Amino acid sequence: VGADGILYIEADPDADAFMRVLNSDGTEAEMCGNGIRCVAKHIFDFASSPSENIRINTPAGMKNIKVQVRGGTAVGATVNMGAPQLEQADIPMTGQGKFIDGTIEVDGRSIAGTAVSMGNPHIIIFQELSDEDIRDLGPKLEKHPLFPRKTNVEFVRVKGDVLDVKVFERGAGWTLACGTGACATAVAAGLKGIAPLGQDVKVRLPGGELMIKVAEDLSSVHMTGPAERVFSGKMEE
Repeated sequence: VGADGILYIEADPDADAFMRVLNSDGTEAEMCGNGIRCVAKHIFDFASSPSENIRINTPAGMKNIKVQVRGGTAVGATVNMGAPQLEQADIPMTGQGKFIDGTIEVDGRSIAGTAVSMGNPHIIIFQELSDEDIRDLGPKLEKHPLFPRKTNVEFVRVKGDVLDVKVFERGAGWTLACGTGACATAVAAGLKGIAPLGQDVKVRLPGGELMIKVAEDLSSVHMTGPAERVFSGKMEE
């Protein structure tokens, strides 16, 4: 079947569940935006008394989810992803203050980027780059010494009112979609005046589209997207 990682659903005394995320390289991530919609769907579909309002705890904090239901089955969800973090110490990233349109040196060339944490680190690149440059820079930026815990990397092309994004995911490589990356991209676009704050922004990834709304005061980011069961199985111990 294949996947970028594995989600573990554990009991939590203060929530409907606790979600852990293991990347394909074996490292553990703080948060997964697409994964949390899948976990919310699983909780709703298998609950004895399902509720459309679900709370899931994560290493990045508690997340509140509103499940979208069709025919008694969860088909998507809106997740309050919380407030973005912009201080370099909170990304984490070496240096002080915010890193908005900052410069990163890679192999003798200067790359402009904006750093955002959505519970996990992201560097968002709006600079015009060729596909070849993007393929080359993704893994180099992920492991750049500015990011002590590595980083996710988003390459953005603005196409009208759509943010078209390719993601090199920390611990997984090139990926079809990244929910936290879509959120971080919308935040960075809002900070740069490329996309509006307080309104839904369409973020298109190779695997599909997400709608992201960043509060005007940056107090929250809401992500809306689908959740679909692909297969079910049982692992033998």
